Amino acid sequence: MTEAGKGGGKLMGVAPGESWQVTPDRVDMTRPVPAPKPLPVQAEPQDIVVDAHKSALMIVDMQNDFCTEGGWLHSRGIDIAPNRAPIEPLRRLVDGFRAASLPVIWVNWGVRKDLLNIHPSLLHAHNPSGTEVDLGSPVPGTRSEVLRKGSWGAEVVDEINPGKRDIQILKHRFSAFWDTETDAVLRNLGVKTLFLGGVNMDQCVMTTLEDASFLGYDTILVEDGSATTSPDYCVQSVLYNVKLLFGFVTRSDAILQGLSDAGLPGESV
Repeated sequence: MTEAGKGGGKLMGVAPGESWQVTPDRVDMTRPVPAPKPLPVQAEPQDIVVDAHKSALMIVDMQNDFCTEGGWLHSRGIDIAPNRAPIEPLRRLVDGFRAASLPVIWVNWGVRKDLLNIHPSLLHAHNPSGTEVDLGSPVPGTRSEVLRKGSWGAEVVDEINPGKRDIQILKHRFSAFWDTETDAVLRNLGVKTLFLGGVNMDQCVMTTLEDASFLGYDTILVEDGSATTSPDYCVQSVLYNVKLLFGFVTRSDAILQGLSDAGLPGESV
């Protein structure tokens, strides 16, 4: 992205703190950053203060195949009610982050039809008996094509479907950071802090949060913005380990209250 800079040149970059200012005879690489905007958030194991200018909301896999009747999980007889619980908290957070002009990033499964980048262990994870429908294949009697790129099952649920808004990234592993453009996008935006939600909490959300932590991002799990169809002990394990090793746990109301306290526009708590 290029745009006019204050010095009469061109700003080359996607965020003020990550851009060059270019004129015909000079390139300014100092990347001046906006003054910090402290955003206080109640969290566990401690309350936190982050810089709103370096924060983003990342939503993982709120897709029809995981969250909607007629999707892949529902076709397997799995109760999808838990995975629908985050819809309303995430809707409010999305509205709040958009109103505050903070990035909202959607990371979703979208596998190739030919599965050329899917290895056997990942195929087995989704079809352990070898008798079930494979990734990318139609599920008889449903609208699902098991997370195939461009399919109905890979779309975000209607209640919070972003359409063409926000930032959207495709993945083909459990983690949003493995063999994707996620890290490059975040670094170009100047993002240091991630508020993470989505499904399944103990699988794609947790592996994404772990990889983000390993890469040096500050990671905050939004407890009511995340869910799983796994047993409750899986939820408890995630919450325990996030607070112990990888970051912090908060709730949507606490983030919205923090946006309000920071004087940023957004949906009221």
